[in-house]
Amino acid sequence: MAEQVVPWWKRLYFRVAARKPLDQILREGNKTQMKRALGRIDLIAIGIGAIVGTGIFVLTGIAAAENAGPAVIVSFLIAGVVSGLSAFSYSEMASMVPIS
Repeated sequence: MAEQVVPWWKRLYFRVAARKPLDQILREGNKTQMKRALGRIDLIAIGIGAIVGTGIFVLTGIAAAENAGPAVIVSFLIAGVVSGLSAFSYSEMASMVPIS
């Protein structure tokens, strides 16, 4: 019998869209070594950090519009790279959180 050749885009799709079965996720979640230790103060600090972080990005846009002139494009590229790095940081942290 001849082997079927799977197109490259289909193989890529199945690798990107791969999901674990729910049973396996729940089993791995029970074996976590992280303890749930966030209290009120921690949650308040996270909220304040989110508000301050948002304010920094808004103020950057205003400052770029008023002071950067033609370099606004470069300014926004730098802000985009920084935002991307921040997103990687948050996604890494989210992957460490135990199943709730």
